[in-house]
Amino acid sequence: MKKILAAIVTCTLSVCLLAGCGGAEGGDKASDVGAQSAAENTQSGGDSAADDSGAAAFTTVNEGVLTMATNAAFPPYEYYEGDEIVGIDAEIAKAIADKLGLELKIEDMEFNSIVIAVDGGKADMGLAGMTVTDERKETVNFTDSYATGIQAIIVADDSDIAGLDDLKEKKIGVQLATTGDTYATEDFGADYVEQYNKGADAVMALKQGKIDAVIIDKQPALSFIESTEGLKILDTDYVQEDYAACIAKSNEPLLEAVNGALSELKEDGTIQGILDKYIKAE
Repeated sequence: MKKILAAIVTCTLSVCLLAGCGGAEGGDKASDVGAQSAAENTQSGGDSAADDSGAAAFTTVNEGVLTMATNAAFPPYEYYEGDEIVGIDAEIAKAIADKLGLELKIEDMEFNSIVIAVDGGKADMGLAGMTVTDERKETVNFTDSYATGIQAIIVADDSDIAGLDDLKEKKIGVQLATTGDTYATEDFGADYVEQYNKGADAVMALKQGKIDAVIIDKQPALSFIESTEGLKILDTDYVQEDYAACIAKSNEPLLEAVNGALSELKEDGTIQGILDKYIKAE
C-alpha cells in the first residue's frame, strides 16, 4: 500500500484505515432513499442519471460494478491470500459495494498510479491505506475518514538509532509516493531517502544492511517485523494521519453515496468490526 511531517500521496475507496489504527470516526450520512436511488440508477459512461427527485445519481466506470484501485502489498489493509486480495480495505470496499447494490472489482497497481487511475476514469475509487493530504486533494476528492494511521520507524535489532534525532544523515527506506516518502524527504533530505515500489522491498533492503531504517505505516510495519527476524519498531511514533478513499472530483454523486454507506457502516459497527478483525489491541 500504498503513502508532510505535520500532517499525512495522492488518494483511496470509500474509506482508506490504520497503522496503530484507531476506531472509525463519524461522517456525513446520506439518506437511505438517495443511496438506494443512486445504486438503482448506476450507469457506465460519463453522464449522470437522475432519480425521481431530480438529484443526480452516481456513475461508475462499468455498469453495476464498483472498481477499487489499490496496491495489494500493504498488510493488513490489502494483501494477497493466494490469488485473492484481502484485508481491511478490501472488506470495507465490499461492504460499501453491497450497500450501493454493486459488485466489487479490485484492481492492483503501483501506489503512485492509484490517484491517476481514479482521476482518469479508470477506477471509481482508490482505497489503499491512503492518507488524506492537501496535495492529493488538489486532484481527487476524499471520503470521510474510516481509520487512523501512524507512521512508524523500523530498524535492525542492534541499531544505534533510538529516535527521530538519530535518523539525521542515515539512509532511510520508504515506499514511493507514500506520505512516509514525503515526510522523510522533507525532514531528512532527498539525498538520504531511498524509494522502493513496495514497502516489503524497503524492509528487505534494511534486512540486508543496504539502508539504516524504514519509515512506513505502523500496521504494515508490525506485519513486516513479525515475518522478518532481526528487526524492531521504535517506540517513537513519527506522524499520525487519517485514512480515506479517493474519488474523482467529477463524480460528486458517488462521493455522497459512498459517504452515506460509510456512515451507516460506522453506525452499525461494521467498520469497527473489520478493524478489530485485523488489528489487535496493543
